[in-house]
Amino acid sequence: MTSLHQVLAPAKLNLFLHITGRKDNGYHLLQSVFMLIDWYDTLHFDLRRDGQVSREDLTLKLPEDDLITRAAKLLQQASGTSLGAHIAVEKSIPAQAGMGGGSSDAATCLLALNKLWNLHFTVNQLAELGLKLGADVPFFLRGENAWVEGVGEIITPISVPPAQFVVVKPPQGLETAKIFGSEALNRDSKPATISVFAANPFGFGHNDLQPVAESLCPQISEAIEWLELAKIESAVVKGRMTGSGSAVFAQVPRGTNLSQMPQVPTTWPLWQIRMCGNLEVHPQKGWASSDV
Repeated sequence: MTSLHQVLAPAKLNLFLHITGRKDNGYHLLQSVFMLIDWYDTLHFDLRRDGQVSREDLTLKLPEDDLITRAAKLLQQASGTSLGAHIAVEKSIPAQAGMGGGSSDAATCLLALNKLWNLHFTVNQLAELGLKLGADVPFFLRGENAWVEGVGEIITPISVPPAQFVVVKPPQGLETAKIFGSEALNRDSKPATISVFAANPFGFGHNDLQPVAESLCPQISEAIEWLELAKIESAVVKGRMTGSGSAVFAQVPRGTNLSQMPQVPTTWPLWQIRMCGNLEVHPQKGWASSDV
């Protein structure tokens, strides 16, 4: 095998995000459900036999040492392989959105190079490497929708019913550290259970980061207000923020299209609005062997 093209890296939405406490070292304890959606970055991998890792940006310009390059070099070092790769990247998932684009790219890179280099690393081995790149990377490597707890390291696969969502990303992004560092952040949400969530998966809970985020980025409030102008099947579309970024989303009936949503304000030329469906599993699930 000398190439892997059209390799997909899906985004995620946080259906809710509760902060249940804080450890002595400052890390926040959270509960959330991470759900894969069909908004993708696309990566292309060509084998290099000279041991070099190179990257080509086909759409947006990425930082020189981004998570994709770091993931490739980390796997190269951990495996001791003499092989390298040329990686071409088509970015579509917006940055600072709370949709996990960078983490997903890193996970897809690890999975693809594990296959291209014929390394036979297991999911757990890749997840251990992925954690060095970011807390969300192991979720994408495991490839299933999940209940996430602790500081993000406790991942329990769960099933989520098929559904459709409208996702709105304002141009302004958000820095995670600014939100988590705010004194106004609520850090004492009551712990929830999977069974309570499962009874109302798309209406359960809230995002504890949202009030602080809205104060830092008023465009989030604008997006939520726009979503709530929509009345589809006699119900108000209720928006909420995903993760710690500026993207917001709302469930809509399957089959809804953007023409049924309110008119987009003329002041929003750089906003991204997309209809997305959720995924049952990651497109590359099975590219690394299970440890079981």
